[in-house]
Amino acid sequence: MNPLNSVKGAISTGLVLSILVLVLIAAQGTPIVHFQIDRWLHIVAGVTWIGLLYYFNVVQTPGLAAAAADKGGPGGAGISKYIAPRALLWFRWAAVVTWLSGAYYLFFGYGDPAAIHKAFTLQAGFRTIGIGAWLGTIMAFNVWVFIWPNQKKILGIVPATDEEKAAARKVAALASRTNFVLSLPMLLCMGGQSHGLGF
Repeated sequence: MNPLNSVKGAISTGLVLSILVLVLIAAQGTPIVHFQIDRWLHIVAGVTWIGLLYYFNVVQTPGLAAAAADKGGPGGAGISKYIAPRALLWFRWAAVVTWLSGAYYLFFGYGDPAAIHKAFTLQAGFRTIGIGAWLGTIMAFNVWVFIWPNQKKILGIVPATDEEKAAARKVAALASRTNFVLSLPMLLCMGGQSHGLGF
């Protein structure tokens, strides 16, 4: 069986290849502990989360609007029934893993247990990562407090009247678009801290 024929198989294959790369790194004399697996997990989860955020804002939302406007077309029922719930599952849990792994990295990865406090209080040397951490926290909050509860109404996962669904669409869209906007400076801060832009 080809592991690339399933999502689980592809994820497993990627993890096995990652372990092989770690073994190669260790064979060159670099201790694996220096590789910072917590940072790697943060990046993988973050790419998943933000990738889906961009998919929702740049592809799915405009695509569903176009499908709704096309009176003779197939509509967006397939997306709403099969794609959106699965994408939202990965989206919301990737947000959790991204936030938790980022907090873990701030606590342990800087060699200073006070780094997380310094980041969230925007102290010197940690302001860039702190701004990114605050933006990520706001975004994760939006996912769980505004986007997901309203998407459950929109998708029919929880009962809602037509009026409640219309209101839910507005709230979810605004929260998602807010996260889309916040993601740009957040990514600047996250990349900037480790590439000499920290202040």
